[in-house]
Amino acid sequence: MLLQATHTTRYLYEEPVTQCISEARVTPRAFPGQRVATSRIEIHPEPAVMVERTDYFGNHVHSFSLFRSHDRFTTTATSVVEVEKREPAEPSKLPWEQARDRISAHADESVLPAFEFVFESPFVVLSPELAAYGRTVFEPGRPLAEAVEALSHRIHEDFTYLPKSTSIDMPLLEVFHNRCGVCQDFSHIMIAVLRSLRLPARYVSGYLRSGKNFQGADASHAWVSAFVPGTGEGGEWLSFDPTNDMIPSDGHVTLGWGRDYGDVTPVKGIALGGGHQTVEVEVYVRPVSAEQA
Repeated sequence: MLLQATHTTRYLYEEPVTQCISEARVTPRAFPGQRVATSRIEIHPEPAVMVERTDYFGNHVHSFSLFRSHDRFTTTATSVVEVEKREPAEPSKLPWEQARDRISAHADESVLPAFEFVFESPFVVLSPELAAYGRTVFEPGRPLAEAVEALSHRIHEDFTYLPKSTSIDMPLLEVFHNRCGVCQDFSHIMIAVLRSLRLPARYVSGYLRSGKNFQGADASHAWVSAFVPGTGEGGEWLSFDPTNDMIPSDGHVTLGWGRDYGDVTPVKGIALGGGHQTVEVEVYVRPVSAEQA
């Protein structure tokens, strides 16, 4: 399926900003199952400097600087992406305890890159309380893939999706106790539970197809990938969307991934001046034909 994603971010300032330096991670990734046909980013006012690079996790980054006075600036990213429908794979029957021990022991080269996603990160804390919550579905001997899907379902059932109920700097355990939040919170909670059990999990940033009654489809979205070792060598990252209680498929467009939201923030930066600021975000994802693309 071909999907066109339009992502607009506006910063409005109460006083002029003399200069700002920003980064944008709004270009979709290419990988098996997702092909990027076209992608462009427009910035107003036009930046004095813009550089493209790839970050540590392989995500595409635009870094740009404005050195003239302005009271607003807008970034608009437009991409056309071909996303394949993902059929559920035959799940690994490897028990989660064996998977955890293989990863911790670096049993083969395939698990070593996943090991860096076992630790705390700026927005993900580990705690015995989170591990105890996870053990309600991570029963002894249960296959890892099955247990992770059950955890995603439980978070969806236990937590209420409530826009503007949290902020990104709210402590994770406070969000956990409040039992409500947005997609970033659902994903951070799930990642924290998995890592508290010493299982690798990463944060995925992206979009949802509009008009499909998805939670979180009107802005940037987030979900979780968990690493599942194979019964022999190798393994794979399996994705789960706890906000919508589903396996991401051709309604999800992936921008990038990292340890948590801080690694894949769509647009962030610093500004000199400006006073109070207002941020407006609009995301729209729709199917298009090859001719329209």
